[in-house]
Amino acid sequence: MAVLITALGVGVAVTVTPAEGAAGDIASSFARVVRHLVSTSQNGQAFAGTPAVGALFTTSHGKLGRHFCTATVINSPGGDLVVTAAHCVSGTSGVVFVPGYNGGANAPYGVWRVTRIFTDRSWKASSDPDDDVAFLQVGQSGSIVPIEDVTGAEQLETGTPARQLVEVIGYPDATDNPIACRNWTREPMSDQLEFDCGGYTDGTSGGPFLADVNPLTGQGTVIGVIGGYEQGGLTPQVSYSSTFGANVAALYRLAEAGG
Repeated sequence: MAVLITALGVGVAVTVTPAEGAAGDIASSFARVVRHLVSTSQNGQAFAGTPAVGALFTTSHGKLGRHFCTATVINSPGGDLVVTAAHCVSGTSGVVFVPGYNGGANAPYGVWRVTRIFTDRSWKASSDPDDDVAFLQVGQSGSIVPIEDVTGAEQLETGTPARQLVEVIGYPDATDNPIACRNWTREPMSDQLEFDCGGYTDGTSGGPFLADVNPLTGQGTVIGVIGGYEQGGLTPQVSYSSTFGANVAALYRLAEAGG
C-alpha cells in the first residue's frame, strides 16, 4: 500500500508518494471497454514521437511493466517537472517516466523515476474533474542532470482562450507507438475543454494539448492534458481536459518551489 504524505498550501495539496491500485485498474478496464464501443473515421496517426512527451510505466523489481498514461516535460526553474492527469497517478507507487518512448524497450532519453507527485486539494478531496492535473518531479539515481537538459521542454500556459488549434499526443496502451492529431478545441461546459479526434483510447490520458507548435522544433505550449470530465472521455473520438486556470497556475508554482 502506498504511503501518502500531504502538505497543504493555499487551496492546494501536495501528495508525495513513493503505482495504480486496484480501484484504478477497475476504472481503467471499464474505460477501455467503453472507449472501444465506437469506431472512428478521423484517427490520430502514429508517428516517431517527440523528446519531451513520453509514457508513464509501472515497475516491478526494477523492470518496466506496462505503460498506462502519457506525460510531458514542461519548462521549470529546476528542469525536473512533468505534467499529466491527476487520475493517472492517484494511489500509485513505483512509477517511472520514459520520454520519447517509441517501440518495445526503446528509451532513447532514459528512464526517470517519479519522486514526488503534486495534486490540488480539491482533487484529493473529491476527484474534482476541474482539478484533474498533476505535476511530477522526476530524477535519475546518481545523476544531478535534470530531465529538461536531456529532452528539452514544452512551455506551460494558463488562462488561455477556449478555442485554439492544438496537437494532442498520447500513448494508447494497446501499442508502443504514440499517436498525434490536430484539431480545434472548444468549451462544451464550464472549465472543460473538448478535443475531437479518434484513436485516443486508454493510455492517452495525461497527453498534452499543445498549442502554437513550432513546425521546425515540434515544441509548443501545454494548455491542457487529457483528463477532467469523464477522466478524459469515454469514447476514443472525444477527449476532454480541465481548463488550465488559476488553480493550475498555483499548483505549478508550488511544484516548482518543491512543495
